[in-house]
Amino acid sequence: MTDTLYHALVLNLHQPHGNLEHLLRHNEWEAKEILFAIDRIPRSLQDYQDIGRVHLALSGTLLEDLTNSEFQSKVYGIVDCGSLLWQLRNTRVIDMLGTAYYHPVMPLVPPSDWETHLQRWRGMAHRQFFNSDLQGFWPPEMGFCMEMIPLLRRFGYRFVLVDSEHVQPVTAMRWDEIRYRPHIARFGGEEIIVIVRDRDLSNAQESGMEFEWFAREVRERTKNCDFSPLVTTCSDGQIGGWFRNVTPGSNFWDAFYKPLMERARSGGNTIQPIFIKDYLDRFGALGEVTVGPGAWNTGWHHGRDFVQWTGTQAQKDALTRLGEVSQAVHGALRNASHIGSNSPELLDLLEEARWRVLRAETSCNFFWGDAWVMRCHADLDQACESLDRANSYFR
Repeated sequence: MTDTLYHALVLNLHQPHGNLEHLLRHNEWEAKEILFAIDRIPRSLQDYQDIGRVHLALSGTLLEDLTNSEFQSKVYGIVDCGSLLWQLRNTRVIDMLGTAYYHPVMPLVPPSDWETHLQRWRGMAHRQFFNSDLQGFWPPEMGFCMEMIPLLRRFGYRFVLVDSEHVQPVTAMRWDEIRYRPHIARFGGEEIIVIVRDRDLSNAQESGMEFEWFAREVRERTKNCDFSPLVTTCSDGQIGGWFRNVTPGSNFWDAFYKPLMERARSGGNTIQPIFIKDYLDRFGALGEVTVGPGAWNTGWHHGRDFVQWTGTQAQKDALTRLGEVSQAVHGALRNASHIGSNSPELLDLLEEARWRVLRAETSCNFFWGDAWVMRCHADLDQACESLDRANSYFR
């Protein structure tokens, strides 16, 4: 076993459109808990500029809130959003991961919409995190399929996070090699590095764990490694009491991460935090894998077949309608380009229809069974209304 173990911490931060505003009006304490949990991240890293390393993925809709001047004014007594965004630009301790703007489960939505999700997120990220190189991609809900690889490479992403349960080796390798080494995945003549999330350790990270337990567990899991292992844990960073708890000493940062930092500072035979890109620069990737379509596990389901988002007839019907409306929007956009229309009114209507479809694809609309499906239909209704009005320009 190698002396040094490397740990990559990845946190996903997402709020669907309007949710924080709704909580501020109807459940203010929960809104505060969420904002405190986000604000706690850079604060917890202040004393560990030398050793702290955290990867963050922020959805476009969360960034919309944090950058909105009216929202900033409403929450100023809770969190200073301007200061928070400035601290999140600290590339010494935070590495931003690219993602999709409205947080869709990408394999479930029309591939024709993938590029716009990625493009819109990059546009906002380049304004807010202009000093980040954005080498890695976080698929919302870890929803991944091999068909995404060419697009990710076209956007310049070097690596993508995938869940351990869906990784199958092409090159012969042991269990610990599959899980604790970066690999290459290929599709459509393109290749990308895949970073494998350890599902079991990530579950513990989400629900609550002590550093000593984590250290023992990691040592046991990597004891046969004849290479420097990369242990990657990924979870939401604002969900559940472990991340939201405001009592000092009783949350992820106080009870787990700070002890990890102190031990890492001591050097020697210990777990060292690292950015994934730095690990790749030092050790590279080895072996080829394929990644089956799937997502990360949720509190109810294992992530295979995306059953969390497709398990009811209402979810299936909404996804079917979403595909139909998306196709109609793309058809109208092609028609407008074909006729060379420069009508501002037409272009505004088509843009309204397009972003309504993109927002309808938000994973949360399907995550909660049938409870939020009507939000998908509400945006699709608006998209259809804009399309109907746009069609008059083609007659």
